[in-house]
Amino acid sequence: MFSLNILAPGSVERLAEDLFPLLSPFEKVRERHTLVVKRLEGEDSLPHVRERLRSVLSGRPPFEVRTDGIDFFERPTRGEGPVVYLRIESSGLSDLHYDLCREFGVVEGMEADEYTPHVTLARGGRVADAEALADREIDDVRWTVNELAVWDARYREAAARLPLRG
Repeated sequence: MFSLNILAPGSVERLAEDLFPLLSPFEKVRERHTLVVKRLEGEDSLPHVRERLRSVLSGRPPFEVRTDGIDFFERPTRGEGPVVYLRIESSGLSDLHYDLCREFGVVEGMEADEYTPHVTLARGGRVADAEALADREIDDVRWTVNELAVWDARYREAAARLPLRG
């Protein structure tokens, strides 16, 4: 399965690194951080996915993104909970997500109006630990998204990169 992701910049990686000691109560701590823009379920050919994405991304300018604190999903749609994450705010990201939903369809329970932009930090463990972490204040991190990555879940890596040029 593929997804379209934003690779976290160094500033987000440093924030996650600073939070690492606080993530020890959780069963799985993410080492690489991405932000899923859209899941591309049912797509099995990278060249086909790239071509469909190019049509949606054509002429789309870079956009701003910022972290907006820590939160958690007590019972995530998929996988083990709780999931602790960095909240993300971005009107450009939301616009892109909805455009991609029109092109590729919606994954029920996770996308369109149910889409919560986030960068996962950790999962599994006690809800009380997630609540305590969500109460922490963090400095916002802002960055400009100039490039998107087609993420290949089989290999857990970016299989292609697509620039935003406006």
